[in-house]
Amino acid sequence: MATTAHQSSSSNNSNMEKFLRSWRQDAMNKAQYDSAIFIGDKLLAMTKDDNDAFFLAQVHFAAGNHTRAHSLLSRHSLISRNPACRYLAAHCLIKQGLYSEALSLLGEHSPRHLFSRTGEEEGPRRKTSRTTGNNTTTKAGGDGKVKSRLRIHDGQQQEEEEKEEEDEGRTTRKYEAAMCHLRGLCFAKQNAFDRAKEAYKDALRIDVQCFEAFSQLVKNNLMSPDEEDEFMSLLDFGSVGSERGEEEPGDYTHMLYQTQLSKYRHPMAFNTAVESLTTHYGLEGNADIMLARADQLYTQCRFKDALAVTERVLEGDRFNFGVYPIHLACLYELKRTNVLFLIAHELADSYPEEPASWLAVGIYYFATGKIAEARRYFSKASMMDPNFGPAWIGFAHTFAAEGEHDQAVTAYSTAARLFTGTHLPQVFLGMQNHAMNNMTAAEEFLRTGYGLCREDPLLLNEMGIVCYHQDRAKEAAAFFREALRVAEETESESGAWLGARTNLGHAYRRLKMWEEALGEFDAVLREGGRDAGVFAAKGLIYLDLGRAGDAVEVLHEALGIWPQDPIATELLGKALEMSMEGGLGLGGEGGLVVPGEEGEVVVEDGKAGEGNEEMDRFEEVVEQRKKAARERVAGRGRNGGSLDKGKGIAGRGGGMRTGPARGQGPWNAGDMDMSEGE
Repeated sequence: MATTAHQSSSSNNSNMEKFLRSWRQDAMNKAQYDSAIFIGDKLLAMTKDDNDAFFLAQVHFAAGNHTRAHSLLSRHSLISRNPACRYLAAHCLIKQGLYSEALSLLGEHSPRHLFSRTGEEEGPRRKTSRTTGNNTTTKAGGDGKVKSRLRIHDGQQQEEEEKEEEDEGRTTRKYEAAMCHLRGLCFAKQNAFDRAKEAYKDALRIDVQCFEAFSQLVKNNLMSPDEEDEFMSLLDFGSVGSERGEEEPGDYTHMLYQTQLSKYRHPMAFNTAVESLTTHYGLEGNADIMLARADQLYTQCRFKDALAVTERVLEGDRFNFGVYPIHLACLYELKRTNVLFLIAHELADSYPEEPASWLAVGIYYFATGKIAEARRYFSKASMMDPNFGPAWIGFAHTFAAEGEHDQAVTAYSTAARLFTGTHLPQVFLGMQNHAMNNMTAAEEFLRTGYGLCREDPLLLNEMGIVCYHQDRAKEAAAFFREALRVAEETESESGAWLGARTNLGHAYRRLKMWEEALGEFDAVLREGGRDAGVFAAKGLIYLDLGRAGDAVEVLHEALGIWPQDPIATELLGKALEMSMEGGLGLGGEGGLVVPGEEGEVVVEDGKAGEGNEEMDRFEEVVEQRKKAARERVAGRGRNGGSLDKGKGIAGRGGGMRTGPARGQGPWNAGDMDMSEGE
């Protein structure tokens, strides 16, 4: 009788447990966390089961009760006994901002013994277990049949046990990978970015499906394109779906990751991955795929096309704040200040807690020339999210726009230190040092950027500019040609790189490769329209070739565009004099008069055979004026204001990639057209 009562009580308790678990799950499905906590607490009191305690801690975490969740796990002594509980406890500490305590709980070292446990190694083991269960010997007779059944039963039990062990091992690895991700977050908060990067990479080495770690690596530009290629080749995508013997999930995961990598590399591989995902898996309207495509278009300087893609994304979900950095950058490049104003006003009013809202306000003020206001809002956005890259770029650009080169260098240097995988801060540091006439430092920064990325035309163009100003015209021409080749190879907008083509023409002119220089200048005029500086450069070449009539024609074109151009005016006077006298080259009786810093500088007469010498003297005068102009600009930078506080960096594809200040015209202030190319 007592036994029957006990069995009845156990049955009733079992039914009640099922009822409470169903009620608890229903509350969780409806995000009714108070109900789930209330029922879960009663269930735990009834069962004293570790799984129910862990579930209740998860409910507390989802409800934002991070302290209670951690206390519950500690009270039931679950943290040290189970990796899932240790992960949840560490996550609770991180949510409370207790990064040192979380790192102490997690440990500072990754479980490297799990790196080698890949799908390829597990495959034979699973195959062996199945073979063991099926290859039993059946003997004749009743005893043989009984033994055969026992062996089959034992084999099936062994296989089930091994399968359960494998499932538990996979679960453990996933939690260990997740803890590596948390370890990386702790290192990042301690400004140990190299250790954070390695922790994120360890997470993916253990579990390639740990997208949180992959996102941190890519979003924060912690790896250069070379590092991305090498790391992707080492990841075990074959382990995805290997427990079911399927290869397709691994290929799918690889293609998804491929769309998130640097757009400076392998455009064909990116296009192939996007085409496959959109054609075979129906992701043509997926926001992440479209955003990756917009990122590529922005990198190629195809701003109108990129804007069309981001507008499609925002039409479907205008609360997708990850789209706004590229969207706002395209609007800035296309000078659509009215649209920027509307977006900034709406975001600031509706979502003041989002960094993208204040980024929009900063970009609007930057586009309208209100630099101080722009700097304030860029700083605000970067302080709200220290990893928000576009805010850092905008913040640093505000100093560059005002000629505050020392402050700009400080801002870009911080960006380069925080995010070692992107080359853009190094490029901008090179540009600032070039503006301060510090060519050695400029070249050093640009070569550092070149080591990180060799496929950015902006970087190649800047390296050519520095070589040009160091009288290394042959090397400069090589960099300009490489910039144009890469731009064409990556299908960049040709009009965006007219500056590089103009610079190549000047390098050819310096090398006295007259026909090649004229060819480049003609190409610039065909693609970019009328440019006074290009016409003036052509006039100078024609004078050196003794074609005074052609020089008069193109110099008239230059003055028609900019009547106050002093150098074109003097060149035209000389060309007319040569045309009247039938002189050759730059020789003749009249000489060449060039306006200098302290009045007129007269290049004295020479014979027809001395044209090259006078060309050299003319170049020397121009170089003197360029140097004086740069020194004046550098002097203004050294007397600038103080550095505002702010954090952030150039995010991938994220905003305002353009150089901090446009170059002046080819002959303005005595400078050549060494524009940034965008």
